[in-house]
Amino acid sequence: MEEPGIFGGIFSPIEHVMSVILTALYSLTETLGVPSYGLAIILLTILIKILVYPLTKKQLQSMKAMQRIQPQMQKIQEKYKNNPQVMQQKMMELYQKEGANPMSGCLPMLIQMPILMGMYYTLYSFDYGGAAPSFLWLPSLSETDPLYALPLLSAATTYLTSRTMQSGNAGANQNQQMKMLTYLMPIFIGWISLNFPSGLVLYWVTMNVVQIAQQLWMNRTDNPSDKEAA
Repeated sequence: MEEPGIFGGIFSPIEHVMSVILTALYSLTETLGVPSYGLAIILLTILIKILVYPLTKKQLQSMKAMQRIQPQMQKIQEKYKNNPQVMQQKMMELYQKEGANPMSGCLPMLIQMPILMGMYYTLYSFDYGGAAPSFLWLPSLSETDPLYALPLLSAATTYLTSRTMQSGNAGANQNQQMKMLTYLMPIFIGWISLNFPSGLVLYWVTMNVVQIAQQLWMNRTDNPSDKEAA
């Protein structure tokens, strides 16, 4: 299967590193007596999520801070809607007071994007070196899922990821666009997964599952008072 898009070369150094690590993890599964590229993909995904956990935590904390002050922001926007300069000044004062930064949630995401894209290109056209790349019910990780189970899981875990993130911000108001994305994004992910190699979709599903686990952990550790009050 040919590598998609015209930007694959940009991420080729990361792709090379990912391929080397994936091959090493496959060798590890061979040593353990369970040779499996599917298991190697899962291990690589978990490893990546652990390495970027500090960035993920910072991003989610920034999102929570911005959502927490949404009511105050709306009051400022309503009060100073005819005076944009004062509105901007009041917004900056609110950010400083609450320790929020509208841009701080974007930086961790931008740092993670090369890793995510490198992983995407790695698994889209990975050379399994003649090994039978089957895994569980999948006859080949380089082909689409004949049972459509992985695309369904990719849609379901994408939805659960969104819902879990929202549960950590239960007091925040959601606009209509965000509510629509909660439902539209899983449908879109599930649809494109129908045409992706199973190995790539397995990576996405595993990433979502680990993300959900990390989010639940952060919700628990960031809200100890909630547990005490329960």
